[in-house]
Amino acid sequence: MPDSTINILVVDDSMFMRHIIKKHLARCGYLNISEAADGAKALLIMRQKTIDVVISDWCMPGMHGIDLLKAIRGDQSLHHTPFIMLTAEAQPHLLQEAHAAKVSAYITKPFTCSQLRKELSRMVQSLRQTKN
Repeated sequence: MPDSTINILVVDDSMFMRHIIKKHLARCGYLNISEAADGAKALLIMRQKTIDVVISDWCMPGMHGIDLLKAIRGDQSLHHTPFIMLTAEAQPHLLQEAHAAKVSAYITKPFTCSQLRKELSRMVQSLRQTKN
């Protein structure tokens, strides 16, 4: 069951892809969605407001998604934030790098709403248990 109070940050340099992801999230019942076009902007947003889950592309100008993940995991105030890598990058060595950096989930594009919903449900359940 989606939690409409969950704050999700969608990070992708493609405005079209951000729109598609937000549309999928809305269909799944997630309505509090922020967006950023790159990792540096995402970090600024995360330092200004509470973000419960990050969904990020890998390849972006400036700060890539993997660099964002590493920055989040290295920041004491943000390190616990669930992070979904949603990317077209499917090479095994990149998947290994993401897992070494403690990615919460790795979904390759094209993706389905059910894949995204499944991972978000798992993370929301974990967030609820942490809060209780």
